Amino acid sequence: MKRRRPSDVQRSLEPERLDLIVRGGTLVTPAGLVRADLAVRREKIVQIAPQISEAAEQTLEADGRYVFPGIIDAHVHFNEPGREDWEGLAAGSAALAAGGGTMFFDMPLNSEPPVLDAARLREKRALAEEKSCTDFALWGGLVPGNLDKLAGLRDAGAIGLKAFMANSGIASFPHIDAGSLREGMKRAAKLGLLVAVHAEDDALANQFTAAVKAKGRADAKAWLDSRPVEVELAAIRLALELAGETGCALHVVHVSSPEGIALIAEAREQRVDVTAETCPHYLLLNDKDVARLGPLGKCAPPIREEKRRVGLWSELRAGRIQTVGSDHSPSLPEMKDTANLFAAWGGIGGVQHGFQLLMSEGAKTADEDLPVLAAVLARNVARRFRLDGRKGELAVGRDADFSLIEFGPAREIAADDLWTRHRISAYLGRKSRARVTHTYVRGCAVYADGRLTNLPQRGQFLRPE
Repeated sequence: MKRRRPSDVQRSLEPERLDLIVRGGTLVTPAGLVRADLAVRREKIVQIAPQISEAAEQTLEADGRYVFPGIIDAHVHFNEPGREDWEGLAAGSAALAAGGGTMFFDMPLNSEPPVLDAARLREKRALAEEKSCTDFALWGGLVPGNLDKLAGLRDAGAIGLKAFMANSGIASFPHIDAGSLREGMKRAAKLGLLVAVHAEDDALANQFTAAVKAKGRADAKAWLDSRPVEVELAAIRLALELAGETGCALHVVHVSSPEGIALIAEAREQRVDVTAETCPHYLLLNDKDVARLGPLGKCAPPIREEKRRVGLWSELRAGRIQTVGSDHSPSLPEMKDTANLFAAWGGIGGVQHGFQLLMSEGAKTADEDLPVLAAVLARNVARRFRLDGRKGELAVGRDADFSLIEFGPAREIAADDLWTRHRISAYLGRKSRARVTHTYVRGCAVYADGRLTNLPQRGQFLRPE
């Protein structure tokens, strides 16, 4: 038996060196702000204290900046495979990281073919493991023809199922009728899968659209008039009724109105397992912005008037909105190059700057809304999607996912700032006081001082715990 040398024994008794210490920053938690150091070892947060004196391989000075938990964007369309010329996993995850994001959930459309079975999910997973610089999860689809594929999607690791209650705009991803949605929710409940719905009533949307088009209108106001808030509310009511009936966990995505949030809050009080998501564009833009932006401001449900925008902020601060996701839905620039809003692609690309603008514009002082945003952008997302054993908070034992945010003079967002494949955005020209300087995924810097770093950084696939 080989005997160990005294020097080997001494080294084995020494505490393992830290990989990273983030010094002097203000940590943002849903409970408030705290000035503290943060230590990382083997991809995990291992210590948080007013001052950490241990030696570390690297030190990141964060004095004067906020240490924000890694943003989990549960609603993106990176469109790969099949439509990577619209965005792609590499460009999309880079833009997310530049905006403070450390994990995304990619929707089952607008990739082609869409993720409607286990084989398609495994295909997208392999691509994302090769190309993404952040961690990720993948949605499966729920359409009338794939009810027998849901168990396979669950076994392959789908984070949940996405259904459209109105025309999705993608022929291979048809909208779901009430009967199929009810049956899908029944099966999802038995499988332990959450169902997310795009809540717009298809029949009402068609009715209002036909009335507007009959008048020969196709401008921004016509688009907004074609999908009034009643279209959204009718679908939310139906989805809530079915969730209550089936016992399915329901997530209503991109809620655009305070009235929609009120319906969901009432259902939660009645013990329906439902959560509400809204998006930065509903909190940052109003109908007058859509008139100014034209197709760049087109999305569904549409952006509402100023009173409803302000009302959504009130709902957010009151804790009645559980998550905020970008609904990043880019396209080729030529698909937005038309004065006919009905012909333009409907989607807003905001994965990089939407969250920063919320931090910049949400409050009179940075401290007021940052804890609220830490809840809806990180902790609540991890909890709702059963990732909170690893993600969502700056806490010992969690993955070391975080960004550094600094506040200063307002800077105008320019096309050259964008990491997305196509440098178009509804937020170009808008000014932000908040700026992401660094983003770390599992203790490794992926974005620092305006550039990607430590490439190739490979994102990890996560499934619900």
